Amino acid sequence: MPARFAHLRVKGSEMIMSATNSKHSYPDTLLYVGGEWTEAADGRFYPVVNPATGEVIGRAADATPHDLERAAAAAAAAFQVWRTVPALERSRILRTASSLLRERAERTATLITLEQGKPRSEAIAEVRVAADTIDWFAEEGRRTYGRIVPAREFTTQQLVIKEPIGPALVLTPWNFPLNQATRKVAAAVAAGCTVIAKPAQETPACVVELIRALHDAGLPKGVVNLVNGNPAAISEYLIPHPAVRKVSFTGSTTVGKTLATLAGSHMKPVTMELGGHAPVLVFDDAKLEAAAAVMAGAKFRNAGQICVSPTRFLVQRASYESFIEAFLQKATALKLGDGLSPETTMGPVANDRRLAAMEILVKDALDKGARLRAGGKRRGNIGYYYEPTVLTEVSTEARAMNEEPFGPLALFRPFDNFEEALAEANRLPVGLAAFAFTQSAQTISRLSAGVETGMLSVNQNLLALPEVPFGGVKDSGYGSEGGSEALEAYLQTKLVTIAEA
Repeated sequence: MPARFAHLRVKGSEMIMSATNSKHSYPDTLLYVGGEWTEAADGRFYPVVNPATGEVIGRAADATPHDLERAAAAAAAAFQVWRTVPALERSRILRTASSLLRERAERTATLITLEQGKPRSEAIAEVRVAADTIDWFAEEGRRTYGRIVPAREFTTQQLVIKEPIGPALVLTPWNFPLNQATRKVAAAVAAGCTVIAKPAQETPACVVELIRALHDAGLPKGVVNLVNGNPAAISEYLIPHPAVRKVSFTGSTTVGKTLATLAGSHMKPVTMELGGHAPVLVFDDAKLEAAAAVMAGAKFRNAGQICVSPTRFLVQRASYESFIEAFLQKATALKLGDGLSPETTMGPVANDRRLAAMEILVKDALDKGARLRAGGKRRGNIGYYYEPTVLTEVSTEARAMNEEPFGPLALFRPFDNFEEALAEANRLPVGLAAFAFTQSAQTISRLSAGVETGMLSVNQNLLALPEVPFGGVKDSGYGSEGGSEALEAYLQTKLVTIAEA
């Protein structure tokens, strides 16, 4: 047994934490099925680790097939009722839930930091955005309009009706555990669907706070259900399940393709928000200091563990060194530490796998000729801390230039002209987000038409707002998790044509 699990006792084949020794309490995370909080059918739990210390802080119920079957049955039964609830009433419940989430922001943010590692200020912001997201879908759900299509005969009516698609399975990641769950759950519930939510194994407790707010707001039993446990086992059981009518997944491209294939074999529509490798195009006419400040903040937010995190910095040659120097000033000023400390501006990466990935990618880039300008190593031997890292002159052959780093790693290359920059921006098979800095309207126009991406942010970092689309192209997935497009993902279209009797 690893040293960090030494204070666990064993129940069956599972390790159970006997007591919490942190000054911040971390609750048992239970399943929520049919409106009731329960342990798994066999009583098993799995450990939850604080990435700031590497220590187990709590446990989460590990769902069995019996629990998954109960959740599917509860969602299917509740759908027959919830789909008939007027949009105005659904909106009222959601607005109440958002108010409760705001009232409980301090507690929820602490849970996010304990289980995910991000600074508490970022966790507070995540809770507030989650509440805003619920409000957005609460109102947008009242606008699921159909239309009347002019008929060819005066005695005929042709109605196009939007109706909820059915119970949805939503699978969410650990990097923004509350927000990612909220986007999916709020959209589905607002559209009249029921939900089985499966959060990441690493970050279950903050999603419980979302479910608790919905429960306390008066959401009927079975409308939202929560299961924890092995991602592959849960996906393989529930995606083919006849009760499930829709699948939404946020995570890696590799896993997304596997789940999309499984869903496709059962004719289940899917929303896939997958990996990215965002390019940043900085032109000579950009306001360099402002651009560097914005992009350094975006790069190292959440320790770089963001699907839209700027990663490949392509800077026009005349401005290359000036931009790097301005960027380095921001990067080296970051305070790395436990997210619960008020001085911390960047927390640990989420787990030891991310730590190992950073070490491998940085070594490979250096071996291929990159120049290390900041960071480049693990900090300490307690917790999963990796320094904010800046590499310049990075070869396109380096793994980090081709694989999403998903960590605090910024990669720099110079370019000479627009065509060269655009070619590098579009070189990879992913296209989730891109950033550009220029004062030229012509350059902005060419970028808007030419960059292969789901989202392009020019002279700012303003993505993932509740009211705008959020999604990618190519291997970054399909569908949207923001704006009215996200609601459409949980609706289906029905034609009703009526002739006079």
